[in-house]
Amino acid sequence: QLQASGGGLVQPGGSLRLSCAVSGFTLDDVIIGWFRQATGKEREGVSCLSRRARTTYIADSVKGRFTVSRDKAKNTLYLQMTDLQPEDTAVYYCAVDSSPGVGCNRYPVSYDYWGQGTLVTVSS
Repeated sequence: QLQASGGGLVQPGGSLRLSCAVSGFTLDDVIIGWFRQATGKEREGVSCLSRRARTTYIADSVKGRFTVSRDKAKNTLYLQMTDLQPEDTAVYYCAVDSSPGVGCNRYPVSYDYWGQGTLVTVSS
C-alpha cells in the first residue's frame, strides 16, 4: 500500500512537503516515484528513485525546486516542493515499480502499484 499525504492550497512561491508512506514493500527493494496529473492532462513523472536510491530522476520542469528523499526507518518517500507555481497544480501520486529492473524512469506505465493521490493547488 502507498499512502500519499501533504497536499493542500499554497500561494505562488510557497512550499509543501509530500509524504508517501509505504507498506508491503521495503524502499531499498523497489523503484519508487512521484507523478502528477493536472486536470485535462496526462499523468507525468516528477521524480523517482531506483533501488537503494542509487539513481535519482527529477523532471526538468521541477529541477532546482523539488527534491526527493526517503526515510528508510519510516519506509516513507518525500517530495519537498519549493517555489511552487500555478502550473504545479495537480494531483500528486506515488507509485512503485516492483519489476527487477535497474535505474528508474518517468513513465507511468512502468509502475504497477499506486497510491490514492494528494491534491496540490497553487493559487493566490
